[in-house]
Amino acid sequence: MRLMICALVPALAALALVFLKGAKRPVRMTVAVGAAAVTSLMLIPSLAHPSGEAVTLFSLGGSFACALKLDRAGALYLGLAAFLWPFATLYAVEYMAHEEKERNFFSWYLIAYAVVILLAASANLFTLYVFYELLTLVTVPLVWHKRDKRSIRAARMYLLYLVGGAALGFMAMVTAGVCGADSFVLGGAVSAGKMSVNFLLAMAVLGFIGFGAKSAVFPMSRWLPRASVAPTPVTALLHAVAVVNAGIFSVLRLIYYTFGADFLRGTWAQVVMTLLATITVVYGALRAVREPRLKQRMAWSTVSNLSYMLIGLSMMSSAGMTAGLVHMVYHSLMKIVIFGGAGAMLVMTGLENVHDMHGLARRMPFTYVTFTIASLSLTGIPPMIGFISKYFLITSALDTATAWSLASAVALVVSELLSAIYDFSVIIPAWCLPLDKKMESAGKCDPGPCMKISLGVLSACVLAGSAFVQPLVRLISSIAA
Repeated sequence: MRLMICALVPALAALALVFLKGAKRPVRMTVAVGAAAVTSLMLIPSLAHPSGEAVTLFSLGGSFACALKLDRAGALYLGLAAFLWPFATLYAVEYMAHEEKERNFFSWYLIAYAVVILLAASANLFTLYVFYELLTLVTVPLVWHKRDKRSIRAARMYLLYLVGGAALGFMAMVTAGVCGADSFVLGGAVSAGKMSVNFLLAMAVLGFIGFGAKSAVFPMSRWLPRASVAPTPVTALLHAVAVVNAGIFSVLRLIYYTFGADFLRGTWAQVVMTLLATITVVYGALRAVREPRLKQRMAWSTVSNLSYMLIGLSMMSSAGMTAGLVHMVYHSLMKIVIFGGAGAMLVMTGLENVHDMHGLARRMPFTYVTFTIASLSLTGIPPMIGFISKYFLITSALDTATAWSLASAVALVVSELLSAIYDFSVIIPAWCLPLDKKMESAGKCDPGPCMKISLGVLSACVLAGSAFVQPLVRLISSIAA
């Protein structure tokens, strides 16, 4: 019940924004930021003590009941969203001053937060499927926010890929429900007695691809870079907080809490899952190297890094699950700063091509300091958090010691080399080359206080993350144990 009340706060604030058409902008922005901050504060008791009886919202009979119960895995995902959402909203206050239809934007932005709360607290695969679909629907208006041709095409692709992926997830969900999986149980809840093993394995693979569509696993990858035409607060929401992590969280629930890692380990289904994630890691990194536009380059980087997490989860081991979730937390911190920096460059200078940003660090020193911190971490420079999480992933793949896991380890190393190319080719020219002619007459053009606060605090968290890695690993290891 407490979670339902928490979800109502951003939903009611979104409704209030609809009726505040005549209110001054500071009032509307106070409602938006205040609702996000209050919601996150209200979630703290539930996150600190994620337990209690499941609350059933409605039931279709059998194993198909829409029920809420927050366990420790859900609390990890929700806690990450609760921490990042207020900062993303504060950043959006300044960014959206340059955009139209900001009331609509913040309304859908807050509704998405409400849906994420309910998705994180899903007690079974049926409930997760319901809110997985709902999250897609409430974020489509954010993707097409600009209402131009590019945005509408991107929204169509976004809807096609994610609804199509959800259709595959629906097949896995129905199969799991028929086989008695009426709640999430670490170790799996599917009973293999009612159906053939190969059929269940096939449904698990379809569920992996379907729920993994939100995480842009191959062949469901193209939507994510296309969605980068949306305003930067949306891309930060999609690529670092809500949608992509919802895909990772859903795959976690599918493998470890529904079908069971013991059931899938060593089967052809595990091989398919691991190879799809491995292909995506290299494919996304290669596309990032070739992409000249900064936001789209970082989007392809996200495609690659999300499958780092999927490789960890597909190891079907406690170490793999731990490594995947550690990278989920750290990647979210790094990528929200990177997209925030890219958005600041775009809105303050109008530049989006990497080759036009030579020497720009002289005009935007604060932005580039935060962007550089996050980019170096994403590249895996020790001892920063990107190195730590990727080290755990590679060692978990090597410990599994199968042909496909060794191939995954090699792919992770190759991707790291490629990430150094696409990150350093942005950072080094910005700091070391002469200023591009387009910006020679410009003065200092760092963003205002709202953007600076968000970028500054979150980049400080990136720096501090390596110092607090052991508590995080212990927490996630206890979830995975």
